[in-house]
Amino acid sequence: MSDQNHTPIFNELPFAVIAIAAVMALVEAMVWLGGQGIIGGAQGIGWRVTAVQEFAFSDVAYNWMVSTGAFPFEHLKRFVTYPFVHGSLGHAAFSIVFVLAMGKFAGQVFSNLALVVIFFGASVFGALVYAWLLTTPLPLFGGMPGAYGLIGAYTFLLFVRAVNQGENGLQAFYLIGFLVAIQLLFGLLYGTDKSWVAELAGFAAGFVLCFVVRPGGLQALRDRIQRR
Repeated sequence: MSDQNHTPIFNELPFAVIAIAAVMALVEAMVWLGGQGIIGGAQGIGWRVTAVQEFAFSDVAYNWMVSTGAFPFEHLKRFVTYPFVHGSLGHAAFSIVFVLAMGKFAGQVFSNLALVVIFFGASVFGALVYAWLLTTPLPLFGGMPGAYGLIGAYTFLLFVRAVNQGENGLQAFYLIGFLVAIQLLFGLLYGTDKSWVAELAGFAAGFVLCFVVRPGGLQALRDRIQRR
């Protein structure tokens, strides 16, 4: 047999996706082990709470920055650190699985840099929309807004393929429609927080960013600006 038949699955994943998922896993492993009292001693038990306080996105902190005009690093960093903080082991695992799965599909077309831009662009925009639309003391944390950005990238690929084949491009949005329906169902049955606002915003950001970060997209944008 050829070596290709034994290629590990991680060889099929873009490096950027592996790196993002690895950081998520590493942070969660440390926090979980601390919570179990395995590392960190007595302080380790409170690491998850400390991580949320220090690195989650805070609507309160955002409103304070806007009202005062001061933008200290300790609060600005939250836009890009909150995707790596999770509320539980299951929450982290869910985010990691989505990042790996959607990143694998999107990585078939997009470069590593493009995937990084999509993930963090979706995370930042998701946090902004979370702050704009809601007034809540509850922090935003977890990698799902960024993962939804990758879902937006995957949807973009399906949309382009459908249009190029003369099919209905709306079919590409079946996945996000299914996920929204599942969220609504779980919300009705068990209640839900408002993180879905950031997730849907992340999806929209990921989809739109693809027009720029797709192969040749930046040059097309330059040409359009120059024509105007």
